[in-house]
Formats: sequence, C-alpha cells, structure tokens
Amino acid sequence: MTHRFGDDWKKSLLLPAKDNRVKTSDVTATKGNEFEDYCLKRELLMGIFEMGWEKPSPIQEESIPIALSGRDILARAKNGTGKSGAYLIPLLERIDIKKDHIQAIVIVPTRELALQVSQISIQISKHLGGVKVMATTGGTNLRDDIMRLDEEVHVVIATPGRILDLIKKGIAKVNKVQMMVMDEADKLLSRDFVVIIEDIIGFLSKNRQILLYSATFPISVQKFMAKHLQKPYEINLMEELTLKERQKVHCLNTLFSRLQINQSIIFCNSTQRVELLAKKITQLGCSCFYIHAKMMQEYRNRVFHDFRNGLCRNLVSTDLFTRGIDIQAVNVVINFDFPKNAETYLHRIGRSGRFGHLGLAINLITAEDRFNLKTIEDQLMTDIKPIPGSIDKSLYVAEFHSVNPDCEAEASHPGGGSEAH
Repeated sequence: MTHRFGDDWKKSLLLPAKDNRVKTSDVTATKGNEFEDYCLKRELLMGIFEMGWEKPSPIQEESIPIALSGRDILARAKNGTGKSGAYLIPLLERIDIKKDHIQAIVIVPTRELALQVSQISIQISKHLGGVKVMATTGGTNLRDDIMRLDEEVHVVIATPGRILDLIKKGIAKVNKVQMMVMDEADKLLSRDFVVIIEDIIGFLSKNRQILLYSATFPISVQKFMAKHLQKPYEINLMEELTLKERQKVHCLNTLFSRLQINQSIIFCNSTQRVELLAKKITQLGCSCFYIHAKMMQEYRNRVFHDFRNGLCRNLVSTDLFTRGIDIQAVNVVINFDFPKNAETYLHRIGRSGRFGHLGLAINLITAEDRFNLKTIEDQLMTDIKPIPGSIDKSLYVAEFHSVNPDCEAEASHPGGGSEAH
C-alpha cells in the first residue's frame, strides 16, 4: 500500500473508539511527550495511533529513546502500563525490511503472552510494508515453524525452550539478531528457564542489545544483568508507595519508636511491596532484611539464617514465611497488609510468642480491609481491638513477663489493631 502523506495524514487513520475509563498514575504520570517526538517512521506512527495509543505512557517515555539509541535497558514496571509498546515500538522502528534475516527476538515465559505480544506487533507494524513477525511456543507443531522460518522472518516472539530448540537445529539463525527483549524477566530467570536463556545468548552476536523488563528485581535478575548487560540504562517506575501505604509507613515508624521490639516480622501481600517497604524502613534508619518467594532459595536461606542469628531486628516478608518458621526472639508481628483469610492470619500471628513466649500482633487497617477484618473476627470468634495508647510490656517483652499464669495464657494469643485512614 502506498501512503501519500500531507499534513492531514492523521485524518485517514482508522482509530478505535476512545477509551474514556479512568486511568491510574502508572499510565498518566507522563512528561508530556508525543510519539512524534521520537522521529519514528510515519508508517509506524499510523499503526501506533490505530492501536488507540494516543500518547506514550511513562514506561514508553523512558524506554523508547534509550532503546532507539542501541543501549541495553533494565526496566522495572508493572503489567498493564504499556510495557509491550515500550519495547515493540523501538524494535519495529529499527527493523530493515530489505534484510532477509531475523533481526529481533522477544522471549516471554508463556504461550499466552507470546500470542498477545505477536498480535500487538502485527497490528502496529501493519503499515510498515512487510515486517514479518512470527510467534513460536512449545506445544505447537514444529513442522509449521520450520516451514515458516524457511521464508522471510524479521521478528520472532517465542517461549525459551522452543526458540532454543529451533536455534540448535539450525532452523532459526540468530547470529545477526541486533535486539533481544526479555519480558517478565524475573520469570525467565527463574530456575526453570535461566540455563535455557544463557544458552540462547551464547548464539547471539557479541554486540547485540538486550532489553530486560521485570516487575521485580530478584537476585537472579541482578546476577544476569552483571554478566550480560553492558552499562544498562536502569528504569524504575515502581518506587513510589500509594498515599495509604505512606500513611502506614508513618504508623510503622511510630510503632518502632514506642514498642520494645526484640525482633519483628512485617507481612505484606505482594513481593513488590516487600522490597519497597524494606527500602523505606531502611531509609527510616531501622535495620531491615526482606524475604519473598521470587528470591533464589540460597539467598532466602542466607537471609533466614542471618535473621535467626539476630543480625537484623526487622524482617519484611510475604506469606512464604508463615508456616513452620520458629524464631523465638520474634516478639512482634505486624500485618502491614491485612491478610485475606483467617488461616493466613493465624499463621502470621503465630510467628510471635513461640513455645509459650509472649508476643504481640498489630494490624494496620484501612477502610478497604474492614470487610476482611469482620470476616476473620467472626471465623476465629475473636475481637481484634483498636490499639491502645500504651501497650503493657508484660504482654510481649520477656523481662516484663508476669508470673501470673492467667495473664500469661491471655497474652499468648496476640491480637491488635491500628487504624490507618
């Protein structure tokens, strides 16, 4: 198709219906850039606008110009913030359709994501006049892929095992690939995939560009970055806590100053919040470790061992830490995020006051948690009371323990509440 461009080229675009839903700040907190600012081919801009993308989201603003410059990127952003566009736009801009070889590969952990990303690539490249995009995933017919790769292919979107298989068979020739993207890199660098990813990189040329996108940065991502990325440009759009979370941090700070904490475990509902909260606690000047399921086992073991040996006073954790963990020195448990069910609540608060020692459990409650709070109170037939102005130290501090057996029995079932509105 030949396009004749004048100043009114946008008028001929087939735009989708405008999306008037309320958007979160992950998408709206931009610098005010336009897609035209990046000197992209007009045919690519047409595809972008016809996708309904009006302006670049924050992750796109940060990624696109850097990726176009050829520099490696390590980007941290949530799903649903325009992440695919952040790497597909520069990837497609740099494809030379006159060259008949694979120029870019995108590796994703699941078949569903591979199909979704290839669909977006096909849509935004439809005016580029012949960019050939191919998706290949495990569980599909290998013969179809072989026939497809016999023809012209510029971009391959694949799951790790399948692309490595095609490379090793000599079917997918990747020695001229200029860009490799890893989407959901934390999953791709988990124990299941990391060896495969290392193998794939071994077949690429030394001057390839690598773009890494991940919602979390476990130690596996950091190790990989140090080994394979050259002076990567780091983008982190997940630094900020919400207003409610900041109020909770303020609450935590007050608790730290008023409670006599021997050791505490602070529970969050997501791995991302664990890392962020641990950073904030450290900034408050309190010693803090963190642990969650996306960290490598050896690293988790080391954190656990050091915490048990008293090297640190506070540990921020997900529910990974709630079963069978006995650290007698823990006398305070804080639910930074209130748990979703009674079983989790019991497992969490059972981390303090082990083996007849006393302990305190404090919950930071927001308005959204009230339904869960009521449900858990009903199921456990208990009353989680608002936090008093001062807490009797005999309830949770060893040297203040009362010799009164009735008092001891009552205190060993900890429960507390703190309202953070």
